[in-house]
Amino acid sequence: MTLFNAQTTGDEVVEAFASSVAGKTILITGPSEHGLGAQTALSLAVGKPRRLILVGRSLTKIQPVIDEINSISPSTEVIFEELDLTNLSSVKKAAKGINGKIEKLDILVNNAGVMAVKDYEKSVDGIEMQFAANHIGHFLLTNLLMDKIFAAEGARVVNVSSGGYVSSGIRFEDWNFKDGKEYNPWLGYGQSKTANILFASALAEKLKGKGVLAFSVDPGLVVDTKLQTHVTPEMFGEGYEIAVAAMNGEPLHPLDPKTLAQGASTTLYAALAPELKEHSGAFLQNCADSTETLLSHAKGASNRDQLWALSEKLVGEIFAYA
Repeated sequence: MTLFNAQTTGDEVVEAFASSVAGKTILITGPSEHGLGAQTALSLAVGKPRRLILVGRSLTKIQPVIDEINSISPSTEVIFEELDLTNLSSVKKAAKGINGKIEKLDILVNNAGVMAVKDYEKSVDGIEMQFAANHIGHFLLTNLLMDKIFAAEGARVVNVSSGGYVSSGIRFEDWNFKDGKEYNPWLGYGQSKTANILFASALAEKLKGKGVLAFSVDPGLVVDTKLQTHVTPEMFGEGYEIAVAAMNGEPLHPLDPKTLAQGASTTLYAALAPELKEHSGAFLQNCADSTETLLSHAKGASNRDQLWALSEKLVGEIFAYA
């Protein structure tokens, strides 16, 4: 068992598991400059993968990352694919483009996301924006890439969740918060982050005979990203109160802030560590299995299966894996 902790950096993880990176094809969603996705890509570049596929809404925001990858590993092919996770038509178009460019997909990192969107919004497909961006778009993308995932030996899917999942389970009968009438930014965020965890659990169960592993991760409190720049101190206070209420009044332990390099480590550990082969479906924090700490709304076959069914309903497609 490799010993890592909260201070471990992404580069250290890649260095430890370099053989799991070399020659691989890896896709990362949301790799904009100065974000966790970008840091994940840059750390992977140190291991000289065959191909890095970076998908997001804006090439302008990702081009600096591409340039840096080219500097770190000139032999790595870098592909950009335009993708708006809040638009299912865009997801389908991107998946078709990606499928046409690769033979296999060894690692899929579902990293892109939004946090505590203050005002209620729905996607073009009529889905609450955080649920659309953080889960539904990734659900569709992952399933549309599944043939390429199957084509890789021992492929992995990593969903980047958050400790913020504690704030809310899935509102299976009212995922749109009564069309915004009962919307709260932190409940919306919590619902979407719980979905990341349950989606990984569902994938692990459905694909256990296919050699594909799936994990969800909490990167920790990474303060130097743009994810929370819009969140005011008052909003953070409200978020804390909601989380404490979800924990039945138990105060939350203060979190030590992480750098971007440290924040990427658990994602990379999930993607690369050989010792996780027998732990598909696990929820990881600080490069360790924290599945046992999950609140009841983020685990269990019933929650897992209900989320899969709801997700299929919202994307209008059925995905069955015998």
